[in-house]
Amino acid sequence: MSEESKIEITIGNLTFKGEGTESWLSTQLDKILDKAEALLAVHLELDSTQPTQNNDNGEDEGESASVDNEIASKHLATFLKEKNASSPQVNKFLATAIWLHARGKRYLSTKDVTEALRNAQQSRLSNASDCLNKNVGKGFCEKHGSQFFVTPQGKKAI
Repeated sequence: MSEESKIEITIGNLTFKGEGTESWLSTQLDKILDKAEALLAVHLELDSTQPTQNNDNGEDEGESASVDNEIASKHLATFLKEKNASSPQVNKFLATAIWLHARGKRYLSTKDVTEALRNAQQSRLSNASDCLNKNVGKGFCEKHGSQFFVTPQGKKAI
């Protein structure tokens, strides 16, 4: 009697769960891994052509935004330096928000910005809420409930 094995693997939105003999699972897993890249490409292509789902308030659901690989591939410190946005703090806040948005975050909080700066070992902002309010006043950010997003004008300003 052969021993049963179990496996579960997730790659992006693709999940494979299997239970059976080790040799059968190995064969099935090889098939999944051979097709994983093509399946993910199809999924990403379908996602980019689907309209976003709206909730009852007519607002977009979810926190994901489109990913800008040119910005997202850079370390935050590099992006801030390239954009000459290490100071003043209002510019540093805006550039960090743009960097987070490029990494797929649609709506942000001041905590997201301060955590990103801390995780990148950058100097902290003395008052992130004030930086947000100043960027809102300039039209570079817009509040959305307890969160905010960067406007197209804000993206051009950096």
